[in-house]
Amino acid sequence: MKLSRQFTIFGSAIFCVVVFSLYLMLDHLDYSKSPNGEKTQNGQLGILQDKIDHLERLLAENNEIIANIRDSVINLRETVKVGKIFPEGNMSQGDLELMPRAPALIPIHSEDCQFAARTYSKAADGVQMLDVYDLLSFDNPDGGVWKQGFDISYQADEWDNEPLQVFVVPHSHNDPGWLKTFDDYYRDQTQHILNNMVVKLHEDIRRKMIWSEISYFAKWWDSIDEQKRDAVRRLVENGQLEVATGGWVMPDEANAHYSALIDQLIEGHQWLEKNLGVKPKTGWAVDPFGHSPTQTYLLRQAGLSNMLIQRVHYTVKKHFSSQKTLEFFWRQNWDQDSSSDILCHMMPFYSYDVPHTCGPDPKICCQFDFKRLPGGRISCPWRIPPQAITNNNIQERVQTLLDQYRKKSKLFRTKVLLAPLGDDFRYTEAVEWDQQFNNYQKLFDYMNSHPELHVKAQFGTISDYFQALRKSTGMDPEGMNVGQLALPVLSGDFFTYADRDDHYWSGYFTSRPFYKRLDRILESHLRAAEVLYSLTLANIQKYGRPSEYPAVDNYKLLTEARRNLGLFQHHDAIAGTGKDWVVVDYGTRLFHSILNLKRVIVSSAHWLVLKDKQTYYHDPSNPFLQMDDVQPSQDALPRKTVLEVSGKPRLLVVSNPTEQARASMVTVYVNTANVRVLNALGHVVHAQVSAVWNDATHAATDVFQLSFVARAAPLGLRVYQLMEGMEPSTEAAKYMFLQDGGRISVNKLEHFQQFYQNDGASVHIENPHLKLSISTATGLLEKMRSKDDDSEHQVKVEFAWYGTTSNKDKSGAYLFMPDKEATIYSPSQPPVVRVTKGPLFSEVTTSFTHIKHTLRLYNIQGVEGQSVEICNTVDIRGEINREIAMRITSDLNSKDRFFTDLNGYQVQPRKTMAKLPLQANFYPMTSMVYLQDSSARLSLLTAQSLGAASLKSGQLEVIMDRRLNQDDNRGLGQGVLDNKITANSFRLLLEKRSSAEEAQNEETAPNSYPSILSHMSYMYLNHPLISMPVSQNSDASSLIPYSPLSASFPCDVHLVNLRAIQSKEEGGGPSEQAALILHRKGFDCGFSNRNTGLLCATTSGKINLEKLLTDLKVKSITPVSLSLMHTYNSEADPQEISLKPMEIRTYRLQLG
Repeated sequence: MKLSRQFTIFGSAIFCVVVFSLYLMLDHLDYSKSPNGEKTQNGQLGILQDKIDHLERLLAENNEIIANIRDSVINLRETVKVGKIFPEGNMSQGDLELMPRAPALIPIHSEDCQFAARTYSKAADGVQMLDVYDLLSFDNPDGGVWKQGFDISYQADEWDNEPLQVFVVPHSHNDPGWLKTFDDYYRDQTQHILNNMVVKLHEDIRRKMIWSEISYFAKWWDSIDEQKRDAVRRLVENGQLEVATGGWVMPDEANAHYSALIDQLIEGHQWLEKNLGVKPKTGWAVDPFGHSPTQTYLLRQAGLSNMLIQRVHYTVKKHFSSQKTLEFFWRQNWDQDSSSDILCHMMPFYSYDVPHTCGPDPKICCQFDFKRLPGGRISCPWRIPPQAITNNNIQERVQTLLDQYRKKSKLFRTKVLLAPLGDDFRYTEAVEWDQQFNNYQKLFDYMNSHPELHVKAQFGTISDYFQALRKSTGMDPEGMNVGQLALPVLSGDFFTYADRDDHYWSGYFTSRPFYKRLDRILESHLRAAEVLYSLTLANIQKYGRPSEYPAVDNYKLLTEARRNLGLFQHHDAIAGTGKDWVVVDYGTRLFHSILNLKRVIVSSAHWLVLKDKQTYYHDPSNPFLQMDDVQPSQDALPRKTVLEVSGKPRLLVVSNPTEQARASMVTVYVNTANVRVLNALGHVVHAQVSAVWNDATHAATDVFQLSFVARAAPLGLRVYQLMEGMEPSTEAAKYMFLQDGGRISVNKLEHFQQFYQNDGASVHIENPHLKLSISTATGLLEKMRSKDDDSEHQVKVEFAWYGTTSNKDKSGAYLFMPDKEATIYSPSQPPVVRVTKGPLFSEVTTSFTHIKHTLRLYNIQGVEGQSVEICNTVDIRGEINREIAMRITSDLNSKDRFFTDLNGYQVQPRKTMAKLPLQANFYPMTSMVYLQDSSARLSLLTAQSLGAASLKSGQLEVIMDRRLNQDDNRGLGQGVLDNKITANSFRLLLEKRSSAEEAQNEETAPNSYPSILSHMSYMYLNHPLISMPVSQNSDASSLIPYSPLSASFPCDVHLVNLRAIQSKEEGGGPSEQAALILHRKGFDCGFSNRNTGLLCATTSGKINLEKLLTDLKVKSITPVSLSLMHTYNSEADPQEISLKPMEIRTYRLQLG
């Protein structure tokens, strides 16, 4: 009661103030005087008329203010009742929640700018990969038996004082899908490998084995009995079986986003914790096609100490071998101390198979792959077969093998040698176990019993090797102190990979782009579902009564989705390098998981927006909320569902999956052009009705596109109402059609007007931030003008074709082998250009034969309005050996430098090198590519991974799809001919640099950072608002908005996930805890933070969770390693989270 009295007094006070102000304003009106000082009669009347008009205007404004205050008071009473007060972004007229205006400038702590502005200092013994690339000539001389290397010699007495210590590490590389599907490989090979492993390792305690893919191990574990499981646990306990890395898969490191990399690592490590109780120490990545320091950082954060990599450019391997830098501490480019270091071993030779792992001569090493003994299914291509080891040949065989071991060891700084023993899907049959293990054991026994050989050889796991390596260098067994024998510190990455000649693996950065996009859609759905699910569980607990909410069923759907997404991060899945039917299998898994996650999202949102929780029901066949789009099949683009709108309000729940309060466009399809949008309190929201096009010039007559700006609290849910009826605040878009530079008129456009402009060379669309000039002939962008500083830049969009070379080795799923520079796409007939102008967005759509290209500007103040949205729907299904690229040419003087991100986590500077072939200058782009000069930066943000380059100064290029008729001889055995109609989405962002001296500093620095605006634009592009229509006629009063947070997160802190943790009990349900994963992003302050519309600040990485939550309480919070394997003791206040720039941290969180 007290509260309502306070509100009444508050309202009355404001009313009095407004009336008094009116009186004062009238009093101060200036009486215009006639020249002789007398007021004329006429003037008096005019003044009176003005005063009356002015008063009417003020009263009208006052009425609106009073109405808004009244609604706000009602709203406040509602939110106070449910214990929530959330200030959101600036509301448009008539939207009634009382919102503070976003500050014109983001409040950024000056300290928070220092991180990106620091000058880079290289470690004294540091190796910077950018420098290595500058240094190398990339010639390819014949190196003799080690074709890509050099001759290795040694002195016989080198090991007299310290014997050579050899660890032979048996492994079997099991691709979770490639030439067969995951299930087929498991049935035909993997299950037999694992079954034989249990038997064969038990036969001899000296035998060892490593395994890395938990996806297979978990499937096998489910099929074996408890007795066998105990046998496996014993093998792990006595060190015979080691789990290396322990992720769900061995992921691709070029196309995978860091959130999915973390997710598949957690999925594997959580499975291990529950079933085997092991904590992996060493990473094992023998097959990803190039290596990223992001994966390195994630392994370090998960608590691993060592790692191994294999696929690195052959010239780099040769250089590292000659410098003895194949073992190094891998440090992040942005890291100023050594906190991110991890000990890394790079394998020196061509492949991870047996011929390329015992030493430099594959002809000899192949003779020690005993699966290739005569009579078997595979033989040695060098035509000298292995011999079974007997008393007669053992001395010679030992000498021959030892010679290879010694030569290989000369490439390293220590007397400890690693010799992997395995290949793809090895050890399937018991006979192979016997062939390898028995023959090698004879060799080892001979070596170890002849001290004059100065060698100690044994089977080992990968961690056995690293343990011995660390011991021999006087290093800490786990930590990163360098020891007496200083190993170098390396920073940078290992893209783009070439395994021989000019065979650069830059094709797979784009191959099968339809599924690279589907991957991102699943990622954003999974994150939204995880967060809503965790919040729902905590709320149900707080509510304290049993609920019909399907917590266990939903958790099973989440687990399956995590695993399907994890499986797709495999280096032949997201890479687009599997057989056609395997791609369909992956696609079907992604597709089913998206459908299931939609069920989790709607059932959770339903619970959270209900005013009376007792009315909650769960009916999967007829859910209370639905999603507003449907994907008909795994290989088709999603379609919007049409909402039936009538005189009764149709409710729409809008979910904001991001941790920032935001104003973003929501677009739904409706069955009538006469429609009004109201918010939860019945106040009109400004909306735009546009046509739905069947083709370039024919609009549907029974379905319309309705767009409005929804304003949503961070992680919050908002309720809107759609009703039939004429409404001045709902405006129809206007259209113009052009062909060949001239106007064409279109008939039967009944609900929309056409407009005409004087025929000029360009057409313009604009919003509060930008004005674009677009060619009337092609519909392609030509110039961008920024209204904030009135600067104009040439920014030309074009499309281009690449062919494939006429040489023997042609482009395929892996390789990009173009015939020459790209040729500009020129359509056979002039395309139709459709210009849309409306109050909320304007766009230009051009329909070419192979591409439907749309440029869109949102008429929104803030993040959504500061970039240009580019959508390309690409269809090259009729082409032969062609790849299609989008090229953006600007007047920025970027020279030969540009920047691509690594896994959406960090940015890596790139240099286009004339000494390398064209295909070598393409790099993976997971989230963005940009170029810059001293005055500006041009960024292309992307909603899918693709290959990108900057082949000329000021120019960016991305390959959008590839259709290739032949195999490229890397084992796949087919071309890429399963192209789909593929939608690619981008945001183009032009930012003015505020200080030129920082640009000078950046010329040579090995790191670079996006601006806050760029980070936010990327997040909005990849995590759009989710709209969920209510299925029944439900009245607005039954639903309330949901705001779990009292404010936005700090601008530079991203909520990577809030992931419910599995219960220890059987039954597949959740525990009461969730993994809270946070990432503090590095950002560059050298760009404008004006008019972003953001309601966040930076806080030097500090967050007080208890204060941020509105209605939930933190029951417990514990800092843990990234994948929850290790728990850290923290002295600090657990409530205050503190993150360093770039840091990703995980906390075990219990809410209630």
